[in-house]
Parts: sequence; C-alpha cells; structure tokens
Amino acid sequence: MARRRAERIDDVTLKIPRPLYERLRQVIEGTGFHSVTEFCVYVLRDLAASQTPTPDHDRLTTEEVAAIRGRLRALGYLED
Repeated sequence: MARRRAERIDDVTLKIPRPLYERLRQVIEGTGFHSVTEFCVYVLRDLAASQTPTPDHDRLTTEEVAAIRGRLRALGYLED
C-alpha cells in the first residue's frame, strides 16, 4: 500500500457528503468502475473537458458559413 500511496502523491482529497457517496456507490454497481473515486474523476474530467472553450481558429467565418449554406442549397438540402 505504501507503494501505491507514493504513486499518487499528486492526488488531493475531495470531501463529499456521505449520503452522496453511498448513492454513487450504488450507481456504479455493475458498471466497471472500481470505486466511487474512479467514477468521480471520470465525471469531473468529462465535465471539465466539455467546458473548454473552442479556440477561435476552429470556428467558421461568416463567409465560410454562407458558402456551406450555398452548397447545401445547391444540393437540395436547404430551401430558400
């Protein structure tokens, strides 16, 4: 166990209410998650990733959107 503790030196403790912990323990039964901690890390990483703003260079310009709409209209996917 001491070895495992040494590997996780960068971890911190997050306190949650016991009823929530118990409910999460029930939620993960049979899901493949080995612990409530593993589940919480997964959920929090997913949430944090979904909150990452899209860089401006990945966004389409007004001209690009107009060109795409024009092509979709020409192909019959959009009506005027």
